[in-house]
Formats: sequence, structure tokens, C-alpha cells
Amino acid sequence: MDATARSGETPANPSGPADAVPGQAGAAGHVNAAGQVGAAGQAGAAGQAGAAGQGDRVVGRADAVAGRGVETSQTLDRGLRLLHLVADASGGLTVTEAANQLNIGRAAVYRLVSPLIGHGMLRRDGDGRLRLGAGLLHLARRAQPLLAEGALPALRRLAEQAGATAHLTVVEGGEGVALAVVEPSWTSFHVAYRAGARHPLDRGAAGRAILAGRAGDAAPVSSSGELQAGAYGVAAPVLGVPGLEASVGVVALAPLDVDTIGPQVLAAATAVTNALR
Repeated sequence: MDATARSGETPANPSGPADAVPGQAGAAGHVNAAGQVGAAGQAGAAGQAGAAGQGDRVVGRADAVAGRGVETSQTLDRGLRLLHLVADASGGLTVTEAANQLNIGRAAVYRLVSPLIGHGMLRRDGDGRLRLGAGLLHLARRAQPLLAEGALPALRRLAEQAGATAHLTVVEGGEGVALAVVEPSWTSFHVAYRAGARHPLDRGAAGRAILAGRAGDAAPVSSSGELQAGAYGVAAPVLGVPGLEASVGVVALAPLDVDTIGPQVLAAATAVTNALR
């Protein structure tokens, strides 16, 4: 039995049909398995390559967007710097002067100037020099109520403490303009100072305090009869608010004790600074 079984398990003819079929099936099985693996490998490789390609494209788009953002920020920064340069140049600026001060080419300045002129922020005078446009005055007027509102609490306290008319004066068009005025509530007589009144910066305590502030001097400034005979003033600059030139002060019908009123005015100017920045 064992011999027969062993003899039956050992094929007499290796090339017989019975052996050929398993062999072919095995070969086919090997080919199919390899083919499936190969196909899967190709699909995986293709998928990875596709995913990598899509990832590269996404990263590329993100880099492009970030690059445009940086470029836009730089353009905005240059445009704002140009406005400040023109504002500080009493005689205006040429395109060449602006290019030299911004350290950029003339073509880049022209690209900045065109939209700023279109929005009224800049204008060209008869000689082609760049000057501030009326559009900035519109923005300034829109901002003035916000400035006045922020300063009013400090002005009310100052008027009551000093027993004198308190005011916030700002620079507009090279002059001092009384933007907000608060009169004391308990005095029998006081100065009626009209909001909107204008005066030269080199006359009166309010204007001279602004000029002193440009030099970084925060000390109170006093005046007597410079804007109106019989009127006395003490003022201090409002410092530390970007883009704002202003002063806080009081005006009275009698001489003011600077040693007493000065610290009150300084405290009010500091309060206005804290309220506006």
C-alpha cells in the first residue's frame, strides 16, 4: 500500500496532462499575482506622483498668494510714506526727489502717484510738483469728530479745575484750529472761544505749544494778549499720537498761574493722548 501510494505520487510521465494542468495553473497564478502587484504598484506610484504634483501646485499657489500679499503691503507702505514726504515738503516734491527719498525708481513713483491723484490724496501744481490733495482734508474732517469726542472728558475736567475755557487745538493747513472747546460751569465770567477759530501757529499758547511739541518739548507754554487783548493762555502739546499735531490748553480773562495751571494742562494733554492712541 505504501509502495503503491508512493509509486502513484511519482508521475511516470512528467509531461502528462495531469502534471501539465497544475503547472500551467501555477504559472498563470504567478503571472497574475505579479501582474496584480505590478498594476497596484504602478497605480500607487501614479497616485503618489499625482498627489505630489497636486501638493506642489497647492504650495506654489500659496507661495504666489503670499508673494502678492507682501508686494501689496510694500506698495501700500510706499504710498503712505510718499504722502508723509509730500506733507513735510512745504514746496512740494518732484517725482525725482520722491524717488530718491523713497530709494525706488521713478517708474515706481509714477505707479504710486497715479492712484493717489485719482483719489484726491495728491495733486500736481503748475510746475508738476506733487502736493497734498483736497481728499485728505475730507478724511481729516471725517476724523475730527472722533478726535473731539475722545478729548472731551479730559477737557471738561480741565475746565472745571482751572475755572477757564479749555480747548483742543489741531494743525490744519499750517494753522491752529480750535477743534473742541469746553467752558467751565461755575464761573461768573469766562472766555467764549469758538470751535473752528483759526490762528497762526507762532502766536498764542496753543500754537506755540504745538511748535514746541515738534521739537519734543512737552513743557507748558503761556501767552498774554497774543491772539486777543486781555486774554491769557496756557497750553501743552499732545504727544505720542501718530499723525496728530495738537495741543490742549486753557484761556482766561485774568493772568493764569503757570505753576498751578501748568500741571493741570499737562495732565489733560496726557489724558487726551491716552484716549486717542
